[in-house]
Amino acid sequence: MNLFKEFRGIVIEQLEALTAEGRLPSGLDLRRVAVEPPRDPEHGDMATNAAMVLAKAAASKPRDLAEALAGKLSTVDHVSEATVAGPGFINLRLEAGLWMEQLREILRAGTAYGASTLGQGQAVNVEYVSTNPTGPLTVGHARGAVVGDALAALLAKVGYAVTREYYINDAGGQVDVLARSAYLRYLEALGEDIGEIPEGLYPGDYLKETGKALAERDGDKWMAAAETDWLPVLRRFAIDSMMDLIRRDLAALGVHQDVFSSENELVQAGGVDAVLAQLEEQGLIYTGTLEPPKGKPPPDDWEPRPQLLFKATEFGDDVDRALKKSDGSWTYFANDMAYHLDKFRRGFPTMIDVWGADHGGYVKRMQAGVKALTRGEGALDVKICQLVNLKRGGAAVKMSKRAGTFVTLREVIDEVGKDVVRFIMLTRKNDASLDFDLEKVVEKSLENPVFYVQMAHARCRSVLRLAAQELPDLDLDPVSLAGADLNLLTDSGELGLIKQLAEWPRLLEAAAEAHEPHRVAFYLYDVAAALHAQWNRGQNQALLRFLLPDEPQVTRARLALLQAVAFVIASGLEVFGVEPVEELR
Repeated sequence: MNLFKEFRGIVIEQLEALTAEGRLPSGLDLRRVAVEPPRDPEHGDMATNAAMVLAKAAASKPRDLAEALAGKLSTVDHVSEATVAGPGFINLRLEAGLWMEQLREILRAGTAYGASTLGQGQAVNVEYVSTNPTGPLTVGHARGAVVGDALAALLAKVGYAVTREYYINDAGGQVDVLARSAYLRYLEALGEDIGEIPEGLYPGDYLKETGKALAERDGDKWMAAAETDWLPVLRRFAIDSMMDLIRRDLAALGVHQDVFSSENELVQAGGVDAVLAQLEEQGLIYTGTLEPPKGKPPPDDWEPRPQLLFKATEFGDDVDRALKKSDGSWTYFANDMAYHLDKFRRGFPTMIDVWGADHGGYVKRMQAGVKALTRGEGALDVKICQLVNLKRGGAAVKMSKRAGTFVTLREVIDEVGKDVVRFIMLTRKNDASLDFDLEKVVEKSLENPVFYVQMAHARCRSVLRLAAQELPDLDLDPVSLAGADLNLLTDSGELGLIKQLAEWPRLLEAAAEAHEPHRVAFYLYDVAAALHAQWNRGQNQALLRFLLPDEPQVTRARLALLQAVAFVIASGLEVFGVEPVEELR
C-alpha cells in the first residue's frame, strides 16, 4: 500500500467536503495536490501543498484555506495532529499504530512490497544499448544497458507491460567497414599475411574469432572472389557474429532483451516508404533548402541544396529535417522514423529510448517525428546517458588488451563482477557523468555505496541467523513476525526506520513515473544509513541492541524490523538486477 497515495485520497475527500459545505468553489483542478514526506522530519510525517496550489483558483488566502483543510484533516482516523506551517503548507502527524501496520504489511508481502498496479498493464517499449554491431560492448555501453534494464524492471514492478528491445543498426556504411575488416581476419585465418590493419578498418583482435569461424565454415571459397561476391556474405556473417558476442556480453551483465529489431530488414520491408507516404498524406514534407546552422558545425544531414524535408518545426524541433541524402539514400533520421512508427504500430504508444551522450542533439527531431507519425497518440521519452570515466586508483584507464582502443564491458565484469557494475551505474542520474574506479568499487569501505547497501542487508541477515541459533524458541518466520508486539518499537531510531521503509511504495511509483531508476539507489543508501546508525547506537547503548535474550518480546519486535529492512533492500536490489548478499566476507 502506498500510504502517501492513500492520504492524498483523504486530502481530496476533505477538499470535496469543503466544497459540499460551500467553503470552496466547485470545479477546482486537484491534479497538482500532493502528499509527500516533509523536507524536515521534525515537522511531521506527511505534508500537503493543497492550500498553496488551490488558493488562487479558490479566491482564498493560502493560509486561510490551509486552516480550514487542517481542521478537517485533524478529525481523520490515525491523524494525531494537523498543523499549518509557513505560507500554507499542512503538516500531518500520524499515530504510531499506522506505521506498525505498514511494518506488518512488509513482513507479509516480502520483496513484493511496493509492487503496484499503477501501470494498469499499459504497454511500454524500452529500447536500450542498440550499439552498432561492429564489436564488443564497452564500459560506456554498460551504463545505457543498466539504466534501460533497471528502468524496464522498475516499470514492470509497478504494473506496466514492458518489452525490452535492442535495435540493430545494420543498414549503414559501418557494416560494410565491418565486413571488410572481417574479411582480412578471414584471410589471416587461412594463413595469409595481412600486415597492418589499414586505417579506417576495425583493428580489434575480437574479429580474429569471426575470421576463423568463417574459414572453418567456408574454407577458401572467398579467398580469390571479387569483393562484390564476398561483401554481402561477410556482412551478414560478421553482423551475426558480432550480435552473438554482444548478446553474450549482455548476458554476463544480466541483461536479456525480448526483441532484437533489424534496421536493414525494416528498410528492405518498405518501412521508410511507409513513413514517406504517411507524411505526404499529412502534408508534412516538402522540397526546400535549409539554412546552415549558426555558430556551430553543420549536422551530418545538412547540405546546401534542395532536399526532401520533414516539417519538424511544426512539432517542436528547431529546424526542419532532411529525409534523403544527396546520393538518394535515406538519412539516418528517416530510418529511425520508420523504426519508431513500427514500434507504435506494434502496440507501443509509450516508447522510451536510452541513448549515449553523443546523441543529445538528436532528441528533439526524434520526438517531433514520433508526434507527427503517431498523430499525437504516441510519446517518446529519451534518456541520455553521459560518459563513464573508467579509472584505477584515480588514474584514467583507456586501453584494452583485446579491443586495442577501448575497454570492453566483459573485462570490467570479469574484474569486479556484474552486480558491482550494475549498482555503480545507477548511483548517479543518467544525464550526469559518472566516475567508475575499478579499485574503489570493490573496497570494503563505507564510502563505497555498493558495499554500504549490501552490508546493511548482510547485517540484517546475520542477526536473524544468530537469533535462530541463540534463541531457537523464537518463531522467526516473516509472517509470524508480523504478529509480534510491534508497539514495543518506541525508540526514535526504530520509528524513523519504519517510516523510511513505508516510503518504498511511493518511491517506486515516483521513480517509475519519472523514468528515473537512480532514485532507487539514493533511497537504498538512505535506508542503509538509517540501519547502520541504529546498529551503531546499539553498540553504544546495550538496551538498543537487536538481540536482548532477557526480553524475548522486544527482541522479536526488533527482529521483525530487521527482516522488513532486509526485504525492502532486497526489493530495491531486485529492480537493479543485483543479488542481495547474505554475508560479507
